[in-house]
Amino acid sequence: RNRQPACGSGRRVAIIRCARAPARRAPFRHATARSPATVPPVSPALLATAQSGEVLRATTDPLSQAIVGAIILAVFALLVRETAHRVLIVFGAVALMLTITYLTPFHLITFEAAKDAIDLNVLFLLAGMMAVVGVLKTTGVFQWAVARLVLRARGRPWIVQSLIIWFTGIVSALADNVTTVIFLTPMALEIARRTRVKPAAYLLPMVMAANVGGAATLIGDPPNILIGSGAGLGFMAFVVNLTVPILIMMVLLEVVARRYFRSMLATESLEVDASGPDPQIRDRRLLTWSLWISALIFVGFATHGLTHMPVAVPALIGAAMILIVQDVLYIRRHRPSHAERVHGLIRVIEKEIEWPTLSFFAFLFIAVGAAVETGLIDTLAADLIGIIGMARDTLGLSPLATLWFAALVICWAAGILSALVDNIPFVAVSIPIVARLVESLPGETQVLWWALALGACLGGNGSPIGASANITVLGLAERAGARISFTQFLRHGALVTLLTLLASSAFLTGFVYLGSGGVLQIGLVVLAGLLAWRVIALKRAIPPASV
Repeated sequence: RNRQPACGSGRRVAIIRCARAPARRAPFRHATARSPATVPPVSPALLATAQSGEVLRATTDPLSQAIVGAIILAVFALLVRETAHRVLIVFGAVALMLTITYLTPFHLITFEAAKDAIDLNVLFLLAGMMAVVGVLKTTGVFQWAVARLVLRARGRPWIVQSLIIWFTGIVSALADNVTTVIFLTPMALEIARRTRVKPAAYLLPMVMAANVGGAATLIGDPPNILIGSGAGLGFMAFVVNLTVPILIMMVLLEVVARRYFRSMLATESLEVDASGPDPQIRDRRLLTWSLWISALIFVGFATHGLTHMPVAVPALIGAAMILIVQDVLYIRRHRPSHAERVHGLIRVIEKEIEWPTLSFFAFLFIAVGAAVETGLIDTLAADLIGIIGMARDTLGLSPLATLWFAALVICWAAGILSALVDNIPFVAVSIPIVARLVESLPGETQVLWWALALGACLGGNGSPIGASANITVLGLAERAGARISFTQFLRHGALVTLLTLLASSAFLTGFVYLGSGGVLQIGLVVLAGLLAWRVIALKRAIPPASV
């Protein structure tokens, strides 16, 4: 029997809600008509709970925390080894937690708490944006845009590579990077065929650009979605604070990619293979409607402070609008009978929305919820605060220097660990820890959230398993016969990760000591100089007639 203290007793219980009325939530009641002997012998803990009429709560003892920690570590290890599909791994972990909760004295997370742990804001946002991108794909706009890139570069491989990097980075900031690489990878493979360049010279910089560019906005990378939801940060907060440093890193990525793949780009033929049809816009009317609706969605994101709508709301509204427009245009154009009609909604639901990804998120939320319910997150946060405090006392750091030290620790720890495990589960576990640090440290503590976002998103480039976009690109490339080895990815990705984390450290230092406004002004000056340099280089490389 493990009874928790009542609300207001003065003892701290990590994020455990007060018990609601027994009529609403209590799954176990004292049955006066039955003797204890007639109760099924499930476990002593549940029997005691049933007899006392208490609501089943999570146990917060060290052993319960150790069990949850061991399960989460096992999940990470299995994800790294790719022993099974990632959804099955986290699904099995949640099932194990529920089994332990209801059949042993250790209550890790109840079913009621599991329902509360699922963040519908994140799930609906991803589903809505996937539906929007799915409809846009049917118009042929993405294939058309990539074909224009090849035409403007006149087949020069390094210019094609630069254009792919910037195109991918910008699109990944406006749509999540996983969805972006899903439809850009086949296009990059086709560009490699046309320019006779090895696919790795395009695919690796492309996926790096997807991870870097996705860090600029709330919806660009799944870790940012989690951070925005957990920290209460809106769409414009990410844009204002992260866009400039991310653009600077995009320039660094372009320079590094050109030099790293110089031999591949220089030794191959520079002639464009004109065989094959030139992609065209297939449905201009639907494209026009889709672009207007997409613009309205981003207006909804940007006005979050006025409307107080969660980011999932404009995404769902926009997805519904674009699916309705697609259906109406189809009916007007084809006038099919009931038997002949093709439902675009069904195609989007079945093929465009990544249900395994959404399921992975849902089960992951439950697993992290168990860490919160048992107090494991509070314990880890207290340990991290202790380390930062020890460094402050040992080194004699001022309050501002302590905040700076904490930001760098979070950024580099997130970057290194996100290269070893998928950054989505890592961020999900880290959010409650950073939230505790935000409450305990002085100064403009919002910098800690930017440290977590930059470290997790940029660290995802460190290895093939560091980000979902990496795994997606490698799988699609292998299916097309263009396999990229683990070592090949690691060599380029580790270099990119190191440079971008160093740039992030400079940004975080400026944010702490100069404030958001000061670091923004300096960043704009640096960005203007770098962009001017790259534009001049491109103009020298491309003949005037093609610019």
